[in-house]
Amino acid sequence: MTQKKVAILGAGSWGTGLALVLADNNHKPVIWGNLDKIVNEINESHTNSHYLPDIILPTEVKATLSLDEAIDGAEIVVIAIPTNAMRIVCKQLNEALKEPTILVHVSKGIEPETNLRMSEVIEEEVDAEKRKALVVLSGPSHAEEVALRHPTTLCASCKDLTAAEIVQDRFINNNLRIYTNDDVIGAEIGGALKNIIALGAGISDGLGYGDNAKAALMTRGMAEITRLGVAVGSNPQTFYGLTGIGDLIVTCTSVHSRNWRAGNMLGKGENLDEVLEKMGMVVEGVRTAKAVHGWAKKLDIDMPITESIYAILFENKDAREAVDLLMGRKKKIEKESF
Repeated sequence: MTQKKVAILGAGSWGTGLALVLADNNHKPVIWGNLDKIVNEINESHTNSHYLPDIILPTEVKATLSLDEAIDGAEIVVIAIPTNAMRIVCKQLNEALKEPTILVHVSKGIEPETNLRMSEVIEEEVDAEKRKALVVLSGPSHAEEVALRHPTTLCASCKDLTAAEIVQDRFINNNLRIYTNDDVIGAEIGGALKNIIALGAGISDGLGYGDNAKAALMTRGMAEITRLGVAVGSNPQTFYGLTGIGDLIVTCTSVHSRNWRAGNMLGKGENLDEVLEKMGMVVEGVRTAKAVHGWAKKLDIDMPITESIYAILFENKDAREAVDLLMGRKKKIEKESF
């Protein structure tokens, strides 16, 4: 395969893990970061100990504080930043881009103020003539396991399947299998909303409710995700795939999941401010819960689990009481409640 330069915006765990994959595939990944300490550590020690402890990065992985240097000559720009920084970074990217480029985003969330998906935010901030295509790379993936080269599968979603296939070709190897899909909306809805349900799974485990409760939460949580996704134009089949049920399973069941860990602490009685301070990293499900709570009401979509998690996060609702209210809801026929 011809060596290609790929810029990765974001020096966190996922951006660094994807850079490792690209280096394994004989490409030239350049990570753009905003902290001297992390950029210098990547370049000098070939590690990113804050985000991926004990992982040695290939020497081909480089980092820079200069956005212009990172994107110069890059075939693909991967946006791997927290959703709350998406607009400001894309404004900078728009100024820096000199020619049309394939953009790939790996950020999972909904903007609370606008209810926009991340691809929609990017489209608002990066001029159309500077985007060859916009691809969503998503699926059941913990950066820690990708960095260990454990088997992982993702999906590259784009309306332009040729662009999705280019991204597929750059990232696929014996450790990371990439599929393609044209349902961008479904990929983003699944990737964002599963973080809300993962908070709930962590809360359930923190309360000591066991496997039955978590299985019910995940199943009915997927019903809520599908309900909203279909209402905004997703293909319902997408939610049975990697960016739907696959991502939901991994995020609800793993100690690697920030959202599960945050929920677990909430279930054990800690308040949200304490939890976020202890986490020290972005917990996307919190921001997404705020966004989707209002969005569901606006669209008149029934999302009782999401509503309960919102109440726990932002209205000081007692978690056990919230579970009792969910269990005591009016009886229904299952197939009619999807």
